[in-house]
Amino acid sequence: MPDVDYYEVLGVGKAASVNEIKTAYRRLAKSHHPDTGGSALTFQLVREAYDTLSDPMRRAGYDAGGRSVRVPIRPRPRRRFGEEPGYEPDPVVIDPDDLEWWEFAAQDERVRHGRRRGPGHTPVVAAVGGMVLVLLPVLTGVGFSAPTLIVWLILTAGTALLVQRLARGYLAASRAKNRFAAEFGGKRVFGTPGVETDELAERLTADLLERYLTRLPGARIFHGLSWPDSVFADVDHAVLCGKRLVLIESKLWLPGHYETDDDDRLLRNGRAFRGGGSRLAESLAEYRRILPGVALRGAMIVYPSRTGEITTDLEDPSPAPPMTPEQFLHEIGGWLAAEPSTVDSATMRVVRDRVVGTV
Repeated sequence: MPDVDYYEVLGVGKAASVNEIKTAYRRLAKSHHPDTGGSALTFQLVREAYDTLSDPMRRAGYDAGGRSVRVPIRPRPRRRFGEEPGYEPDPVVIDPDDLEWWEFAAQDERVRHGRRRGPGHTPVVAAVGGMVLVLLPVLTGVGFSAPTLIVWLILTAGTALLVQRLARGYLAASRAKNRFAAEFGGKRVFGTPGVETDELAERLTADLLERYLTRLPGARIFHGLSWPDSVFADVDHAVLCGKRLVLIESKLWLPGHYETDDDDRLLRNGRAFRGGGSRLAESLAEYRRILPGVALRGAMIVYPSRTGEITTDLEDPSPAPPMTPEQFLHEIGGWLAAEPSTVDSATMRVVRDRVVGTV
């Protein structure tokens, strides 16, 4: 085997922390996994690098041996403190009647492509009524006095203008709908959530988003997005509805109460939490740069990694607050529902193009 530098494989420095190594591995695993079109050999090498550098004893042996050392993959991962083997959080089930936005979201199932949507029934009825009133004197042979003729001509011109504008609106809406269908088809979900054992939280969130937020006719869901100038999946999920975009990270953490302090540092049970990191604030900054004019929010959806309860601050002012799945559906779902039927093609194109792997 040729010399292999596991630090170079993962793209981290030799002083990288375990969390940095894990984050780097997760990004690379998504893009190199055979299920997403990657190379099986490259994926195996990335996995070997992670297995070696994430274990303190194996990492020490590797560092002492140099670049050419090939460390065998251990058959079973070492159990970490706080783990509960075989535990999986129950899927989140919420009564839709408890979501204030649920009924409102489905009142108008017609999708608006940006500002292009066909005129409603009211202007059509008005146009038809106007045409009848304009043509009625002509059809009945009623004579006009000079003042009446002037009024009739004004009504005729107004009705003709209204009919023209309605026709142009229908044509524009039809063209926008056809362009959208040709480019995006009928898909509402793009990308796939993580497939690794330690990416269970991503799969739970994917199920949550698809079961509830597809209630919004204009909502489009994305899994595994990269930052600009990156080829890795830097963002776990995103949901776009109109000109509103939420970036989401999924976390599987120990039970407890999570919040942020005034410096946006993550706290667990009132103390600094060092059991996991987040790059959500950086992701928001990157996407604000490429999507000016789009309203962005961030959310960390936290699930328990063992038996116990997760709670969060309901009024956390942080730009990327931790949330329970229930809190996310109430708060973020309601925020997205402000434009429930709107699909902005230009914004959607930018976000879709950032999906890593198979779209």
